[in-house]
Amino acid sequence: MRRFPLPGEICPRLGPGDYGQDKNGNWQVRPPGKNRHGGTIGPHTGHTITEHEDGTITVSPSILFRGDNQPYFHGYLEKGVWREA
Repeated sequence: MRRFPLPGEICPRLGPGDYGQDKNGNWQVRPPGKNRHGGTIGPHTGHTITEHEDGTITVSPSILFRGDNQPYFHGYLEKGVWREA
């Protein structure tokens, strides 16, 4: 998993478990695991993001991604560590 600044709204270089903040202040995240898709999270999705001094983030409440023909993810991102619910 990596955290890095993102150049735009959507960044195709997000690998499994990666997250970052784009130039507009939105958080882009991609849960770990093969063929999982991610997306944008923040207040507009009902999430609170806490940035920690070490650069990691905690997202609350839990994150749920569903996609057609892709494995869904339901879990947590706490201090940069992903955990399935």
